[in-house]
Amino acid sequence: MIFNRFVVVFILYFTAGSGATEYDSYNDFVEEDYTPQLDYKNPHWCHSPGLTNGEVTCHSPRGAAYRSTLDTRCEMRCDRGYRLLGKSSIHCLASRRWSGTAYCRKMRCHVLHLIPHGRYTCTQGFMVDSRCDFTCDPGYRIEGEHSRTCQRSSSWSGVQPVCEDTDPPKIKCPPSRLKVAEPGKLTAVVTWDPPAATDTADKSLNVILVGQEPGTDFKEGANIIRYKVYDQARNKAACKFIVRVEVRRCPELPPPLHGYLTCSSDGSNYGATCEYHCDGGYERRGVSSRVCQFNRSWEGTAAECVSMEIKSDVKTVSALLDQFYEKRRLLIVSAPNISDPDYQLQNIMIQKSDCGLDLRHVTVIELLGSPPRETGRIKESLLSSEVIEGLRQVFRISRFYFSMLLLDELGLDRERFITPMASDELFSYIDNFLLDEEQRERLERHRDFCD
Repeated sequence: MIFNRFVVVFILYFTAGSGATEYDSYNDFVEEDYTPQLDYKNPHWCHSPGLTNGEVTCHSPRGAAYRSTLDTRCEMRCDRGYRLLGKSSIHCLASRRWSGTAYCRKMRCHVLHLIPHGRYTCTQGFMVDSRCDFTCDPGYRIEGEHSRTCQRSSSWSGVQPVCEDTDPPKIKCPPSRLKVAEPGKLTAVVTWDPPAATDTADKSLNVILVGQEPGTDFKEGANIIRYKVYDQARNKAACKFIVRVEVRRCPELPPPLHGYLTCSSDGSNYGATCEYHCDGGYERRGVSSRVCQFNRSWEGTAAECVSMEIKSDVKTVSALLDQFYEKRRLLIVSAPNISDPDYQLQNIMIQKSDCGLDLRHVTVIELLGSPPRETGRIKESLLSSEVIEGLRQVFRISRFYFSMLLLDELGLDRERFITPMASDELFSYIDNFLLDEEQRERLERHRDFCD
C-alpha cells in the first residue's frame, strides 16, 4: 500500500530595512512514496499457536526461542484417540495471521452391525482401541476374523465376519484350456460343459457362472472363469479354471522420450498401427507411425521427440505466448536485480529442479532489473524490451520486489509467489492442479528419468 503524505512548504523572508517579518504560504504539495517494511525480527508477529488435545511443534528461521515470528512454520499433531481437522502445517504470514487453523476431535468408529446367528461384545464400546469379539450360535462357526478393533482412522480393522454352517456343497470345474487365435485376430471362441454340484442335504442346487459365457469370443491372455453354488442354508462352494488365448504379436514398441504412442487394435498384434506423439514443447522427427508385420517385427525405424524451437526475437508479447499455447506452462520469475537474495535462492532451486520442470512442460522466463538495464530471457535467449514490458503489463508484474507467476497451458494466471518456492511445493501444486490424469500417469512412468 502506498501512503500519500502532503507537505505544505512555508518560506520565511526577513526584510532588513523595515525589521518586519513576512510569511508567504504556497499550496504546492509533494507526494512521497512510502512502503511499509515487514518486520522479520518481531518475535510476536503472529499470536502464539495452541492445539487442545494435541501438540504444536514450531520451527522459526530465527531459532528455537521464537515460536511466532514471520515465516515460522508449525506442525500440528493430535493426541492418540483424536483426529486432526484442518491444516497439519501452518506458517506465519505477513498479514500477522497463520495460514490456517486446526483442532482435534475425539475419534470413534461407527456402530457395528449384528451378524445373523451371532453376537459381539466390546471392551470400550465404539471408542478408539476398543476390541469387539464375535461369537456364533450353536451349530454355526465364525467365517472370517473373530474380533475387530476400532483404529485411529475411525475405521474398524478387518472385515465383518459371518456365521456359517459347517457343511458346504461340492463342485468341480472343467480343466483349464489354451486356444490360439488366428493371425490378425485378437479373440478366440472357447466352449466347455458347465459343472454339476452336489450336496449332502439338498437335491437341487443352482450353479452360478461368474465370468464370460462359453461359446463367446475371449480376449488375449488369461481369462478366469468361476462357478459358485449355494445350498438352502446359504452355504457356499466355488471353483475356477483359466481360459487362455494367445495372439501373434510384435515386441512391445517403446514410446519416444518426451512423447507417447497411440496404437490401433490391441497395440502390438499383427496389423496394429502405432502413431508417434510428442509432449508439449517437443516436435516429432522421423516417421509418423509404424505397423506390426506378420514376421513379428515393426515396419520402419523409431521416431524421436526433440525440443521445440522457441523464437525469442519476437516483437510482441502475444507472439511470444502463442508459441506456448496448449504446449507449455510458463513460470515467470521477476526480481529487482540479479543480486537479490530471494532471486538467487529461487534460481538455485530452479536449476536443481530443471528436469522436473521439463517433465511437467514448464518453461522459465526471467525478468531482471529496471530500464534501461532491464533484461528478460528464456535460458540464454534474450527477449526484446517490448516483450518484457508487455509481460509486465499483461500480468501486472512489479520491478521493485521478487515475485514468481505460474501460468497454465492456456496462458491463465494460476498462482503467484512472493517468496522463494521449493521445488517440492511447486511440483505438488502443478501435479495436483495443472496436470490432467493422462499427464500424471506419464509423469509417474518417467519420474525416475531425472535420477
